Amino acid sequence: MIHLSIEFNTVWGERLAVRAGSRLHEMRYTHNGCWEADLKNTDIRNGQEYSYELLCDGKTVRREWRRHKLRYPRGTRTISVRDRWIDRPANSAFWASAFKDVIFGRKVSAAKALSGNIVLRTAAPEIRPGQVLAIAGSGSALGNWATATPLGDNFFPWWETGLTAEGPFEYKYVIADSDSGKILLWEEGPNRVCDALPEDNAVLVIEDSLPRLKPMPWRGAGVAIPVFSIRTRESFGVGEFHDIKKLVDWAVATGQNFIQLLPVNDTSMTGTWQDSYPYNAVSSFALHPQFIHLPDAGVKADKAYNTLQQKLNALDKIDYEMVNGEKMRLLHKLFDKQRGKIVATSAYQAFVAANNFWLLPYAVFCCLRDERGTVDWRKWGDEAGYSREKAEQYAAAHPAGVDFWCWLQYLLDKQLKDAVAYAHTHRVAIKGDLPIGVSPVSADAWTNPDLFNLDMQAGAPPDAFSADGQNWGFPTYNWDRMAGDDFAWWRARLGKMSEYFDAYRIDHILGFFRIWEIPARYKSGLMGHFAPALPYSEDELRKIGFDLSGGRFVTPPADDETDVLFVEDPRKKGYWHPRISAQFTKTYAQLDGSLKERFNALYNDFFYHRHDDFWRESAMRKLPSLLRSSAMLSCGEDLGMIPGCVASVMDELNILSLEIQRMPKDTSVDFADPARYPYYCVCATGTHDTSPLRAWWEEDRNLTQRFYNEMMHANGGAPWFCEPWVAESIIRAHLYSPAILAILPLQDYLAVDGRVRYSGDPADERINIPANPRHYWRYRMHLTLEDMIADSDLCNRIRDMISDAARGK
Repeated sequence: MIHLSIEFNTVWGERLAVRAGSRLHEMRYTHNGCWEADLKNTDIRNGQEYSYELLCDGKTVRREWRRHKLRYPRGTRTISVRDRWIDRPANSAFWASAFKDVIFGRKVSAAKALSGNIVLRTAAPEIRPGQVLAIAGSGSALGNWATATPLGDNFFPWWETGLTAEGPFEYKYVIADSDSGKILLWEEGPNRVCDALPEDNAVLVIEDSLPRLKPMPWRGAGVAIPVFSIRTRESFGVGEFHDIKKLVDWAVATGQNFIQLLPVNDTSMTGTWQDSYPYNAVSSFALHPQFIHLPDAGVKADKAYNTLQQKLNALDKIDYEMVNGEKMRLLHKLFDKQRGKIVATSAYQAFVAANNFWLLPYAVFCCLRDERGTVDWRKWGDEAGYSREKAEQYAAAHPAGVDFWCWLQYLLDKQLKDAVAYAHTHRVAIKGDLPIGVSPVSADAWTNPDLFNLDMQAGAPPDAFSADGQNWGFPTYNWDRMAGDDFAWWRARLGKMSEYFDAYRIDHILGFFRIWEIPARYKSGLMGHFAPALPYSEDELRKIGFDLSGGRFVTPPADDETDVLFVEDPRKKGYWHPRISAQFTKTYAQLDGSLKERFNALYNDFFYHRHDDFWRESAMRKLPSLLRSSAMLSCGEDLGMIPGCVASVMDELNILSLEIQRMPKDTSVDFADPARYPYYCVCATGTHDTSPLRAWWEEDRNLTQRFYNEMMHANGGAPWFCEPWVAESIIRAHLYSPAILAILPLQDYLAVDGRVRYSGDPADERINIPANPRHYWRYRMHLTLEDMIADSDLCNRIRDMISDAARGK
């Protein structure tokens, strides 16, 4: 028999139940908030998981954050479990794979069998490598307080041990040195007491509390660089997955724990440089063939190859068309010679089978794209309408073409996983990027058009990047349809990402609260609206002085389609949104003072207050399900026009925020103060969308002067250029911040050393200009990683800055 007991306060009409496998067993209430249940040993077998659920009117209204694992000595027939409800803890970030499996990861070994009549099980995810959670206590089994008994870490961050207790005993959890057993830290509070011992041939499992350890804040450092921007001596004119290993070596040499990358999905649409935009993928699952390291794929590094490689690698910037053209030529040549051998390998066949749900449609999509001469599947005639049956028929009729694209993905998967495994052996975590958008002409939209609003475009309202707003051209999501299968497409997407990444940046996390949606007939981001939203009815507007009859306030003049005060909701006719930045229109300028005041009040209420609860509910419908689909550390890009509900949702779900000093969350100041950043955040000197530190310093003399006086606390005139000491001062401020992660652009790290920093125009180091939708993403490091690793002065300088700030400890 298995006897479960748990303390949980309920209100009238609520009941507690335990789910074991597919069965739900209702529990009985005893006293003082205690619920109990008696199950058969076959209901929860030794080593199996179970969880508690809160029921109301027979329906589950609340679930635990994590499941329990029942383990006890073999052969035991009677097991009593003292349990606790597992809510998301404040330190849930440390349960993520970035910490659990990499930075604080333990050696994987077979779980040891438990023995004794008492099993202690608890969770402690912040125990550092070289340390163990242990117990010290009274009684001979625990050494009468003289020694520490380590708990097993096979299921880290869970810890467990079995004891043979002959009588009641007291104990405390401690942290001890793994090698010497020396106690490093005692838990706080009174001694724990175990005074209810089990009967003979029975076991008591105690899992009802957590160690009372004083906070042990860990802070790490990392570097941000797109894969395509990496330069090594082996690169083929573009960074490759193979090159990540050298980046890991440099991270280790400089004391860094994280490497942050931009999206690495396939963006091959036109075969031109316009495909360089990494946020416009042809598939949300497939990787970009440009990241294949050809020699590892089997391409012979002969004289012709070496000549071509050296030519491309000598380029200052990426020649996207030449690099990808040459890679595809050599890969096609190799595949044509070895296809039979390739497709017969068990590893290749296993990969195809495991990824078939997305791989087959993607491979067929690529073949049709090339065959029809356009990526726009809407122009493919009979093939425009996707079905699995038709895709399989096409694959059967075109096996060589489909096999080629599957093979490329097999190579990419293998090479990226190899690089990630190398990083993990050095306790370096890899952070990926989850784009908010999906191309309307992607394999995703072709295979699942019902998941997207293809008559709408996603973008962003006006901000520091663009006064006209941004129109990304991506369709918006049909969230109602996605909710129908519990966001299966998103869960599959994140599941695939988690095969490669330990953490991820949620691009434009505001899109999960609401998205800036622009009808397809408009190009300007100014004509967008938030979706979902609570637009005003015509009656509401009329009551405050805006009578829309006759098209007043909503009909633009012929020469400017954006000159309106309101835009109509596309799904709810007769309901209207205030047009963003309407105060800059001629129509607004013609209003009298009273109407201007009323419009401003309505505008401020609509964009900053009206939707807080509504958008919070919108996000909480989506994000929890997505976060449960992987163990990756979640980091949100929460910049721009931020609703008040965003911070509380991110706090509740323990999603790390992003803090950029020149883009403060507090709109009343020009610059954020790194010393006041929250702990659970990623701080950075800039992003791929901003100018590097040196270029930013030269852009606006007045702004730079204020920064110099206000943030650097320096007197007099600011230097005209961002001298190495200036860059170091700014970087140190970020490293010393409370932020759990300081992940800085590589360009800014190099700015601290006048010997190695880029000698040309600092603006050349910018990765993207968001206001330019046709920007060419071609930035490359000006140094090779081999040279950077060999430069001990550079490595020691960066390592000292990070060490001085006590990061990585």
